[in-house]
Amino acid sequence: MGINSKEAIYPISVAAKLLSVHPRTLRIYEEEGLIKPARQGNKRYYSNDDIEWVRCIRELIHDRGISIPGIKMLLELTPCWEIRKCSEEVRAKCSAYMDQTVPCWQRASTACARGELKQCGECEVYIKAMREVNDL
Repeated sequence: MGINSKEAIYPISVAAKLLSVHPRTLRIYEEEGLIKPARQGNKRYYSNDDIEWVRCIRELIHDRGISIPGIKMLLELTPCWEIRKCSEEVRAKCSAYMDQTVPCWQRASTACARGELKQCGECEVYIKAMREVNDL
């Protein structure tokens, strides 16, 4: 049985090595709200999905010339309920839809209104949104 892509197993030093970046780069992305690694005390752990997401971020920054504020703006324009095509019933119960002052992708500890996921942070929005941006 393989490793679950959502399972946070890599400490920051290993994640940085896999991505060929300095650990400070990952801390900056976290400070900017672009990634939310799992935490155990003061230690950060990254999943394979997190690694893939950072690769997308790096491609946008280095290959496409999009700044971190630009990436954040693009993500704010692509809410999770649009990507997931949530019904009006689901949107009516969705905290991200009702309070749009914080982008859905920053609501990792909020329960997903669809009920399929335990929390919004388990949603595929990050990867799907980045694929859409990459297709532009």
